[in-house]
Formats: sequence, C-alpha cells, structure tokens
Amino acid sequence: MTKLYAGVAAAAVAAFLGASAWYVLQNRSADAFAECRQGQVAGGDIGGPFTLVNTSGQTVTDKDVLQKPSLVYFGYTFCPDVCPLDVARNAEAVDKLEAQGIDVTPVFITIDPDRDTPEELADYAFNMHPKLVALTGSADQVQAASKAYKTFYKKRDTGDEFYLMDHSTFTYLMLPGEGFVDFFRREITSDQMAESVACFVKAGKAAS
Repeated sequence: MTKLYAGVAAAAVAAFLGASAWYVLQNRSADAFAECRQGQVAGGDIGGPFTLVNTSGQTVTDKDVLQKPSLVYFGYTFCPDVCPLDVARNAEAVDKLEAQGIDVTPVFITIDPDRDTPEELADYAFNMHPKLVALTGSADQVQAASKAYKTFYKKRDTGDEFYLMDHSTFTYLMLPGEGFVDFFRREITSDQMAESVACFVKAGKAAS
C-alpha cells in the first residue's frame, strides 16, 4: 500500500512539474520580447497618458511624443550628477542605434517644474542631444506623469533656490503600439542599452 501511495505521489509531482513547464513555455512563447528583457517586469502597469508642455511652450500628450521607440527618463536640470550621466548614457545609446538604422527618441520629463521652464529645458536639450524631447508642465501634470510611470520624487526643501530632488532613476523603453516593454537601471551601459533596444525593435517588427 505504501508503494502505491508513493507511486501516486510521484505521478502527481511529475504531472505538476510537466504542467508548470508547459505553462512557462506557453507564456514565454506568447511574449514576443522574452529574449530581450533586462528585468522581470513586462508591460501593462507602467506608462500611460500624460499631458505636458514642450520647450516651445506647447501642450503635448503622450500620443504626440511617443510616436517612435522612446527612452523615457524623469529627472531635473539642476541635478548635479545622476541625471546628466543618465541622460548622456541614453543619448549615446540613441546614437549607437541610429548607426544601426534604428530611430529612437530620448525623452526627458522634469520632476522640478518650478525651475524647469520651457526655456530652461530648451537650453538643456540643446546641450544634451539634438533629438532630446524635454517636457515640463504644471505640478499636477508632472505628478500625473510620474504616477503613470510609477516613479518617485521628493523635494529637499532648503528654503532657497538651490534645493535638490530625491528621485528614482530608471529609464523606460516605450514602443509604439506596445507601450512599456522594459526598463533600464543606472548600471546599464550605453552599449548594453543599445543592444537591448535593438532586440526589442526587431522583435516587434517580426511579431507585427
């Protein structure tokens, strides 16, 4: 009888493992971008509609801005170290992708609308990259965009104009027709980013 129970248990475990493997393979095969992902988060909950203001003072939406594969980053122009390094890294990746014939838009959304006026962002974009789309807006508009992308920011109130901002530092890859597909951490190099973005773009074309 003991051998019978052991045999039934073994069969049940084998069936469970087989079903689990099938489930994983089915979901992996259903994900056209499975081989490209850097992280574990896949689409759906990150990103969404936003209404902001560009460097010309015009109101724009996500549909206006994200018409091509885009690298979206939230930061601020007074940031002393993290933001300029991240934005420069993103710009380098954009140039490397352009050399491969892949057109990607770098997007910078300020988390400091009090100081980052359209004019300030125009100078910033000019100095960082000719393709950079820099966006600001009202405090509510910026907060709504940040909430859509699940980013964090908080002002260090020093009582003067030289305050700093605490903030998250992910870069989000958005694809037309797909929305959010992956994110990149700070330690990712421009080469790694370009390779990953190229993978996503090619996989998206193959699936369409």
